Parts: sequence; structure tokens; C-alpha cells
Amino acid sequence: MFYDGYGYHGGSFEQTYRCYPSSFIEKPQLETGDKIIMPPSALDRLASLHIDYPMLFELRNPATERVSHCGVLEFIADEGMIYLPYWMMENMLLQEGDFVKVKNATLPKGTYVKLQPHTKDFLDISNPKAILETTLRNYSCLTTGDTIMVAYNNKKFYIDIVEAKPSSTISIIETDCEVDFAPPLDYKEPERPAPSIPASKALPQGKEEPEQEEPRFSPFTGAGRRLDGKPSTLSAPASSPSKLKETKSSTANVSESTSSSGSSRQASGKLIFGSNTNRTPNDNEKAVAQNPNPNPNPNPEPPKKEEPKFQAFSGKKYSLRG
Repeated sequence: MFYDGYGYHGGSFEQTYRCYPSSFIEKPQLETGDKIIMPPSALDRLASLHIDYPMLFELRNPATERVSHCGVLEFIADEGMIYLPYWMMENMLLQEGDFVKVKNATLPKGTYVKLQPHTKDFLDISNPKAILETTLRNYSCLTTGDTIMVAYNNKKFYIDIVEAKPSSTISIIETDCEVDFAPPLDYKEPERPAPSIPASKALPQGKEEPEQEEPRFSPFTGAGRRLDGKPSTLSAPASSPSKLKETKSSTANVSESTSSSGSSRQASGKLIFGSNTNRTPNDNEKAVAQNPNPNPNPNPEPPKKEEPKFQAFSGKKYSLRG
């Protein structure tokens, strides 16, 4: 490699220029793309090199080390000067007359790019995709981290390059590139209203709401109904479990008192069966109890001896004569 008097290196193009915005040369079309204007000496040197076409360049701010990429529109600038779009100077933090390094570059063709508008007004355009495709025709390459400008309807929309594939810097000349959009920078998701809690159900801070008990089965709480549709005299409204417990307890108390009174009337050591368990004895029964002998005759006759009756298969012998 060699270095000549113009600052060019053998085998590649690399030169330092002073930069100025496009307004200095009255080239407003520069603002709608990423192409710059270089001096005629740069064209002479580039023509002698075996570089790839279309010509692409790397721009570097030596003061801040900010890097971007661009194409070239014309070679009509004054020697030692180049003209840049103003949005590109803003990306690289360049002021009028600052030095910038220009170097030729070879970039891969892009397959994917993700864009993020600064404002959601860009999405309100009737057909933002068509506007974007028309604008990107004026661009040669895209660099991740740059902010491009899209002009539409006398309004400027700024869009960030969030991601690019297969490299962070891609060429978009004659290539099919998939475009994706990220939410705008000023986009805010609508807040979901919090569910309102009634004041009666509100609990103090730090206390949890007690779990509700499942309803339990309460037997015999229904009301009786007649088949003929007439009102039943035995039907009663369903009672609550608490009333049912009270009824059962009162019934149990009555039964206990009845059984205790009945047992006090019975004589100890006797078992009495039947429905006359608690019946009061009459006069005849009292007389029988005082006189255990039921026969009033004091001289009872001896019972007659009964003749033996025939019993079949009993093993005994009987005489037919008696």
C-alpha cells in the first residue's frame, strides 16, 4: 500500500473532509435519502480502484466515534468538502465544518429490518407501507442505531433502525427485504380499570378474606304437599339448621323427662312388656295382687285324672280296652 499527496491509500479509498449540510449547495433532494456529494478528485481515485458498485461508504466522526453509512449522488463539491443530509449530520453529532472520515465499504444485501417510528402519527397515514417503500428507494443502506427521516404531506417523520439482518449494516439496493415495525416511542398501552370492591366487602390492610363455608345438607327441612293440590295442614315452612337443632334438643328433653317419670312408676327388679307399661292398675288387679290364690273355694276338689291320649310315633304302648 502507498500514500499519495491527496491522502489516498493504495487499494482502498479513505479520506478526511470537512462536512456541510445540503442547504449550502441547494440540493433539497439530499434530505430524502442517504446519499452525499463528493469532490471530483474522489471520483478520479475511485475509478482507478477495483471497488464494488454501487459505491457505498463508511462515515466516521473522529471526535465521537459515531459511524454511519451512505451512498454517493454526485461529484461536484469543492475540494476538501463534502455535503451531507442534515439528518445524517444529527445522527453523527456533526456541526458545520467538522471533519469526517470517508471510506469505501462493501455491505451484504439485507433480508430483514425492524423500524420504530418516533410518534404514532406515522401509523395514522392511510398507507404507511407504500410511503415507506417509496422513501427507501432513495436509500442505499441502513445502519442499526441510525434515525432516518420520512417526509410526507409537508411533515417529517423520524424512524429508528432497531435491527437489521444479516448484519448490523445492510445494503437495500435491488433486494427483497422484510420490514417489521416496533411500537412507536410515544405509544402507551391503555390502562385496564381495576375491579371495584364494594365498601361492605372491603377488608383492612393485612387481613385476608375468610373462606366461605359450603352449604351443608339439612334433613327434614322441607314442607309437605298434598297430591290433590289442597293446602296441607301438616306442612310447615322449612326451618333453619339452628331452629332444627333447637327442636331436636327440646324433643330430646321431653323424651328424657317422660322416660324418667315412667321409670319411677315401675317397680324395681321387674320387666314389663306390652302397651300397658305405664298404665295405673285398677281395683281387681289390686285384689289379685293382695291374694295370690285366684280360687275363692277353700276346699278345692282334686282334679280329675285325664286318660292318656294317643300320640303317634311316641314310642309308648296303649291298650284299646283302656
